[in-house]
Amino acid sequence: MRYNHFSTTIKILVFLTCFNGTAQDLTTSKAGDSLPDNEASISKNGPYLSNAIREYNEAYFVLDRLNTSTGLPPNKFNFQSPQATLEHFIYSSRNGNFEDASYALNLNLLPNTITKEQAATLAEKFYFVLNQRVKINWGGLSDRPDGQIDISTTTNQAIAGKPMRSVVFGEVDLDGRDIILRLQRIKYKEYGAFWVISANTVENIDDLYDKYGPRELDRMMPDWARIQFLNMPVWKFVGTLLLIFLSYLLGKLSLIVLRKLFKKSNKIWVKTIAKRLATPAGWAIGVLFFYISLNKLISFGGTFASTLYAILLIAVIGTITWFIMRFIDSFMVYVAETKIGDTNLEENNESRMMLTYISVARRVLTFVVIIVGFSVILSQFRSLEKLGISLIASAGLATVVLGVAAQSTLGNIIAGIQIALTRPARIGDTVIIDDDWGYVEDIRFTYMVVRTWDERRLIVPLKEIISKTFENWSMTNAHQIRPIILHVDYKTDVNAIRSKFEELLENEEKWDRDHPPVVQVVDMSEKTMQVRALCSAKDASATWDLHCTLREKLITYICKLDNGEHLSKMRIEHEKTRENNPDQ
Repeated sequence: MRYNHFSTTIKILVFLTCFNGTAQDLTTSKAGDSLPDNEASISKNGPYLSNAIREYNEAYFVLDRLNTSTGLPPNKFNFQSPQATLEHFIYSSRNGNFEDASYALNLNLLPNTITKEQAATLAEKFYFVLNQRVKINWGGLSDRPDGQIDISTTTNQAIAGKPMRSVVFGEVDLDGRDIILRLQRIKYKEYGAFWVISANTVENIDDLYDKYGPRELDRMMPDWARIQFLNMPVWKFVGTLLLIFLSYLLGKLSLIVLRKLFKKSNKIWVKTIAKRLATPAGWAIGVLFFYISLNKLISFGGTFASTLYAILLIAVIGTITWFIMRFIDSFMVYVAETKIGDTNLEENNESRMMLTYISVARRVLTFVVIIVGFSVILSQFRSLEKLGISLIASAGLATVVLGVAAQSTLGNIIAGIQIALTRPARIGDTVIIDDDWGYVEDIRFTYMVVRTWDERRLIVPLKEIISKTFENWSMTNAHQIRPIILHVDYKTDVNAIRSKFEELLENEEKWDRDHPPVVQVVDMSEKTMQVRALCSAKDASATWDLHCTLREKLITYICKLDNGEHLSKMRIEHEKTRENNPDQ
């Protein structure tokens, strides 16, 4: 193959001629070369301004000259439709006949000194770029002279439409600039209109080839090393496998070095890096090395190339996203473990509030990083980018479907943010949800984990926390008061129970003394009266233990008081019948 570059292309400004308020595409030449019939078309303003489009036509671009130095396409070539022209270019280039392929190029924006050999080199370069980076949608290319796509209808009626003068057959990124590859229909003098690859596309061939042309090893390999297997040189497969092996070794070595280097440190944050970031860092280094070295040394073409580079791009962005997620996660864990006090103490409201913030922020930031990484991946694939833009533009049905499908998930995520801001529940709070008493153990993306007193785990959607009623015993203060209910006989001396309760409470270490001993008769029935004694402690768990202990001791006291005389009882009055009473 020939990879020599001809003289540097002269860059000049071409003015657009506007008709009906619409700027025309750049389709004319830069030089006023002699025409095939030896007619000159050089105006008084100089050769570079003599190429203005003479007239406007919706069906084609009218030119006053075309490829003067190389000549017009021979009549044996079929350039009557976009598909035919591109097929000619691909077929001729595939067979190594780049001079024939060059006739499909509009060279008008290149210097008029270009030779047929240089035009053939341009065709070879362009074919390499197409084969390397462009997946042509042949089904979207018209095989009609007017450039229209045939549309079938149920009535077999013709569909009227405007003829196409310009057709896009690919896009390539060039340092952040979108290079649009076009075919244009042109008419030169009395010759019939035909399709060629646009002058703007041809003008960018050298720049595209500089970026996507053959790599270092492609140029260095001798001919004997280019043995073909599955239409590809065997050395490329071997070289790729070798790069994969080297990338794996580099990633593994990076992982080992990071772990051993940082584990020796006495600083917690350094150990956290060694523990949590070494693995994603090793993967990221290995994948980046493979991606960069492959792009630098070996080039692939065709469908295999587009698939390989797509997979590599996803792998690179994925590993970097993974590393960033792990970094955020490690930082949050480090702050939670070193900067926050003991959240097991229910009265430590500030620590539990900070842990809740960190837990929610950790997951929200992770979610944002995932979305950004996914968006970056989509932005690298133009077909998906177009799909996304079209869906947004016609967002009616797509938005409804997406909203319905993701309503529950998005609702829970938003509810998590609301919980972090309004704090109806925090990590470590004592809550009662659907008659289950437990502690808030974790707040995740879409649900809350509640650990019950018997070590069960309740998974509660965050929307339930926001939209339904539940009890939070620790929302303002962990301090709690619990009642002890006793059912005793009407003859019971309540003052004796009150005195005993005060005595028992004074001897209990769990009593926080924030609430004085209170014993009251709060209800009655036909058999007993109901006595309530109130006790308090620092948190729900301590209050529960205190209340159970005091209830047990009060029951023991009442059972022993006057030999159980004050226990609840049922009274039955029995009268002996008089045998001699005839009335009974």
